[in-house]
Amino acid sequence: MVGPPPAGWQLDAEALDAAIPDLDWRRLPDGAERDVFDAPSGPLARIAMGPVDGQRVVLIPGATGSKEDFVLMLPLLADAGYRVESFDLAGQYESSEAGPWRLDPPRESYDEQLFLDDVLAVLDAGSPAAHVLGYSFAGTLAQLALAARPDRFASLALLSCPPEVGQAFRTVKRIGPLSTLTNAHQGAALMLWGIRNNLNKVPPGRLAFVRERFALTHRQSVDDIIALMMATPDVRAEVAASPVPKLVAVGAHDLWPLERHEAFAEEIGAQVAVYATGHSPCETAPHQLVRDLLALYARS
Repeated sequence: MVGPPPAGWQLDAEALDAAIPDLDWRRLPDGAERDVFDAPSGPLARIAMGPVDGQRVVLIPGATGSKEDFVLMLPLLADAGYRVESFDLAGQYESSEAGPWRLDPPRESYDEQLFLDDVLAVLDAGSPAAHVLGYSFAGTLAQLALAARPDRFASLALLSCPPEVGQAFRTVKRIGPLSTLTNAHQGAALMLWGIRNNLNKVPPGRLAFVRERFALTHRQSVDDIIALMMATPDVRAEVAASPVPKLVAVGAHDLWPLERHEAFAEEIGAQVAVYATGHSPCETAPHQLVRDLLALYARS
């Protein structure tokens, strides 16, 4: 699963996704490289793959996530000639040493500007324009980065991105109304409990990796991200005004109703791709997702 893709894989994307076995998510594809990026908030663990002179694809994970969430996508994008990279957000997994205490002057929380400055630093460190994908919370970061530095974007993909502004959890299926009765720490505790107890029924290999990842992730970073998602900024007008191609990619069984994602995509002028999966198409539908990303890149 982490080797070179077979010829004509795009025509068999659904079948290849259906055949994904349980695997060790710590194992990187042959040819993938590890390094550490010196961001404003501190050292960010990063992986990259593909020709060094290829156009950049930057994949940004969300809350409690990590660069490994995209491990099945790396060889597909690299094989297409792109230089694909991903990094752990500050406070998350192997970027746990990055945080607000490293800023000058130090700050108390993992605030929106901390994450945005890190993303912009990563984008500034490479080629003039990159194809950027933001996953879940990082979809909001990617939109903020596009509004701040449109010259750094060749396209924008939003994967399972919150489709709401303000209290983004208010329309989450089933528990949305309850989210208005909790604070960020309680909301984070509920999310972490659900992941640790495998309410999403992920395979054993994935669950073992997720639990191992939690051992390094700073709990404050999770609390602060949930707080930020409870006050999601509205940059729809700025994103809609951008001429770059845009894609909203989402599972049919995502946390938010599909109609909210479709309305959000219309508001920002994005195409929509829907997969027969949940909140994590990068894990469960990587071939279909990369197929649609390549089509997006072809329009840039």
